[in-house]
Amino acid sequence: VENYLSSLTISTDYRDLEDCRLVLECVLEEIDIKKAVYKKITKVVSHEIIIASNTSAIPISELQQYVIHPERFIGMHWAEPAFNTRFMEIIQGDKTAAEVSEWVYKLAYYWGKEPTLLKKDMKGFITNRLMYAASREALSLIEGGVISVEDADKCFRYDFGSWITLMGIFRRMDFWGLEDYKVIFDTIFPALDNREDVPEIMQRMVEIHARGIQNCYGLYHYTAEEAREWDDAFAVFNKDIAHLAALYPSEVSDPH
Repeated sequence: VENYLSSLTISTDYRDLEDCRLVLECVLEEIDIKKAVYKKITKVVSHEIIIASNTSAIPISELQQYVIHPERFIGMHWAEPAFNTRFMEIIQGDKTAAEVSEWVYKLAYYWGKEPTLLKKDMKGFITNRLMYAASREALSLIEGGVISVEDADKCFRYDFGSWITLMGIFRRMDFWGLEDYKVIFDTIFPALDNREDVPEIMQRMVEIHARGIQNCYGLYHYTAEEAREWDDAFAVFNKDIAHLAALYPSEVSDPH
C-alpha cells in the first residue's frame, strides 16, 4: 500500500486534472452528485480525455448524457480492495467509442487486472448481477426457515470457495459434466426464487439501522473487538488469495 500512497496527490482543485489521460469518478451513487462532478471535470480537461465512472449499478448510458463527449465516457468498476484484487469490469455505454473501450481494456491488464468487457450496458453490470442473484436465493431460503445465516455462509465459504477462484462456474461445469448439470438445471431452475421486492429480513435490518461491522449489529452480532478482527482478516485474506491465485500459471488459469 505504501508504494501506491507515495504516488498519490490529494487535491480539491479540479485544474490538477488538466494533464490526465483518464479521469475516474468515484463519488457517491447519487446522480446529482455525479452530474456536478462531471460538470467540473469537463470544464478543465481536454476533449481527448477519457472520463470513467466507478459506479456499481447506474447504467453508463444514463451517465453519458451528463458529459460533453459521451463517446469518451466509460464504466470502470473496481473490486475491493482495488489495490490488491485482480478483477475489473469495463462497461460500454450506448455511445462509448470502440477504441476507447479497447484502450481502457488494455490499460487494465497493465495494472495487473483480469478485466471483463460488458458490451451491452445494463443495471448491475456483470459481477453484481451474478452475486445478487445468489444473495436473493440465500435470503429467500433464510426467510423461509430452510437454512440459517451461518449455514448459508458455510456453503459459500467451504463449497464454492474451495474451487471458484481456480476455475469459475463454467469450467466447473466442464469439469463435472454438462449432462449432469443439465439434469440439475431442469430440476432446480423452476424452484429458484425470482422475487422483485427486497426480502423482509433485509428491510428489517435497514429499518433498525443495522450496519454490520460498522456498528457491530447486522445479520451477525459482533463485539467491537470481533468487528476489528474481521476487518483485519479481510485485508490479510485478500493478500493471501491473490498470492494463491497467482501460483497457477497462465496455461492452467487462462482460457484457450
